[in-house]
Amino acid sequence: MRLRDVDAWVFDLDNTLYPTGSTIYDVIGARMTDYIARVAGVDAETALDLRETYFQRYGATLSGLILHHGVDGRDFLDYVHDVDLSIVDPDPELAALIARLEGPRLIFTNGARSYAERITARMGLDGLFHDLFDIEAAGFVPKPQRGAFEALIARHRIDPARAVMFEDSARNLETAHALGFKTVLIDPEWTPGETLEEHIHHATDCIKAFLRSL
Repeated sequence: MRLRDVDAWVFDLDNTLYPTGSTIYDVIGARMTDYIARVAGVDAETALDLRETYFQRYGATLSGLILHHGVDGRDFLDYVHDVDLSIVDPDPELAALIARLEGPRLIFTNGARSYAERITARMGLDGLFHDLFDIEAAGFVPKPQRGAFEALIARHRIDPARAVMFEDSARNLETAHALGFKTVLIDPEWTPGETLEEHIHHATDCIKAFLRSL
């Protein structure tokens, strides 16, 4: 992929801009399960099953909670993202690599904008992105649903043929590819030479290594 072929850079947040091995997502997941147990009136094991079922069915646990339990989206996001970010380390090298990318740089997350603001500030990435496009901005339609991508494209007048998306979810990249985006899978278990699915143009086990190569 050549820099001059890209006008817009779209990044997922969780497990993409910070490592998959970070425990922060485990903490958020535990809070999701706790929230579901409370609003659905079920035990922790059932709540975990619902969390996974809704995620697989809709692309985001929140979508299932809104549809089946009438949950207020903002209330859910505020609760699950009320976490201590001190376990996330600043990443000055990643900041420098992102800063050199020309054109709009966007975060596209199924989480909350307020959380994206906090974690990018913690990592030293604040001020580098033209927008932090969250699930609320997409009308609570999550990735991988096409409507979420179309909302992002419309908001920022993106030409998908000249845009690239970085994601840890191959499922989300299917929609990006179908719309014309170049796609980069972030997978810590990927190895060079591994055969890629048709909707994945590039893969890397380290986003910084990939950005260095551009």
